[in-house]
Amino acid sequence: MPNSQIPGRPAHAASATPSAQSSELIGELRTLIVSSLNLEEVPPNTGADTPLYGEGLGLDSIDILEIALVVSKRYGLQLRADDGNNAEIFRSLGSLAGYIAAHRTK
Repeated sequence: MPNSQIPGRPAHAASATPSAQSSELIGELRTLIVSSLNLEEVPPNTGADTPLYGEGLGLDSIDILEIALVVSKRYGLQLRADDGNNAEIFRSLGSLAGYIAAHRTK
């Protein structure tokens, strides 16, 4: 069965390459972060390796909690405050996108 006919998988997702899907998701996350945190903008050179904390986007723990809530609702996944993997999940835009891609239900 061709990828575009896999039940429950959108045809557009099947036709995109993994890197295209990842780039698209990272773009969505940039937009989501700007809108949910009421930021002016995210620097245009923000990519997969951009850290969310500190020198990257400069987000703090409250910002990450807000992003976790928005991401959970948008992509239908569970992000728990007591998850031992949170430091890795929220390390960068790419690590968050990878987690979402692997666990999303929407």
